[in-house]
Amino acid sequence: MSDRQYELVYILPPDTSDQQVTELHEQVEQVVARMKGQIEKNENWGRRRMAYEIGHHKEGVYLLDVINGSGELMKELDRRLKVMDQVIRHMIVRVDEEKRVVERTRTKRQSESERRRVKRGLPPQRQPGEGRHAGDNDEADDDRFDGVEV
Repeated sequence: MSDRQYELVYILPPDTSDQQVTELHEQVEQVVARMKGQIEKNENWGRRRMAYEIGHHKEGVYLLDVINGSGELMKELDRRLKVMDQVIRHMIVRVDEEKRVVERTRTKRQSESERRRVKRGLPPQRQPGEGRHAGDNDEADDDRFDGVEV
């Protein structure tokens, strides 16, 4: 089966050192490598206040990993993170479907825009200097879909 994209967010206690964070991330990397997956992005969001208290913790160190892999890999990561005392909470979410929906919406809007422009007797693509504000390059400034999370 083809690889899917997942986001893994896990929370560690606020007193976790940078070395412990690195060690835990290395454990996750080893599992991902062993199961033929790939970590696309790793972000340390740092120490943040939690929405609600978990145990006696009001804050936690948040980490995000974007992983390309199979469902079996995610089941194994889920199983391992559940038994680690160091992890307060974790959540795995499949995100490739949302990206497909955004891409489909983007292409549909673009094709409809081109169809309307041709119907009005204009070229399908906007020309430089054309648009809401003269001199703006709408393609470069069009950030409606950049980083959109559904």
